[in-house]
Amino acid sequence: MKENKIHFQQEQANKLEELGSYLRQCRTQQSLSLEEVTALTRIPARLLHAIEEGRLEDLPEAVYIQGFIKIFAEALGLNGAELASAFPTGTSLEYKKNSWRRLPAAQLRPLHLYLLYIFVVICAVSSLSLLVRRSAVRVVTREDYLQQTANFVESPNFQPQLEATESVFANSPSQNKPVQVDVILQERSWIRVVADGKTEFEDILPEGTQRTWVAEEKLIIRAGNAGGVLVEFNDNISKRMGAPGAVEELTFAANPRS
Repeated sequence: MKENKIHFQQEQANKLEELGSYLRQCRTQQSLSLEEVTALTRIPARLLHAIEEGRLEDLPEAVYIQGFIKIFAEALGLNGAELASAFPTGTSLEYKKNSWRRLPAAQLRPLHLYLLYIFVVICAVSSLSLLVRRSAVRVVTREDYLQQTANFVESPNFQPQLEATESVFANSPSQNKPVQVDVILQERSWIRVVADGKTEFEDILPEGTQRTWVAEEKLIIRAGNAGGVLVEFNDNISKRMGAPGAVEELTFAANPRS
């Protein structure tokens, strides 16, 4: 048993040296310092250096080393899961030398699995936060935008401007043509269009979008950012739907209300 343990530790050391050398080569090719990788991964530079040098004795348990390798590799744009799986973490792991294909996972105790899960989640959240800060781009999904709009409308403090919400623009009967509304987005906004009782469109439109909708009798347009939306009814003068950030609804009818 002792001989098997010594043999396994030697296998770990050999594989760590092999992986560490490869990671160091990729890092230097990208002209990244250990400090820059530390900023990306939140892994201390001394541990990254120990991985590159293959110093198994300076690193924590094997399951954590595997997690460090995965995060280190992903920061360099590599397949972290594939590289990490090549590092053995238990005596039941079988792997082919010089092959970094995914292999059967080591038999870990439940406590180790739990700790590994927590560690991976923390590292993933930290890495995502860093990437978002580096890109300086704020991404808002359609679901997030719709939820924000719904929360705003359902808020007890929300009081829609009745003048705008209930406005009806009537087409002159002498023109004898269907309702046509041109929409121009000066700012990003959620838009819903109902033509003759049927929802024709509901989504987020980006700044600069120009769309036209028509109806035989009535067209209803609702916007989540009324201040950034211009509407033009049957080639008349453009009208801003409302205040910036306000949720407004306008109704365009082919005939005046009776």
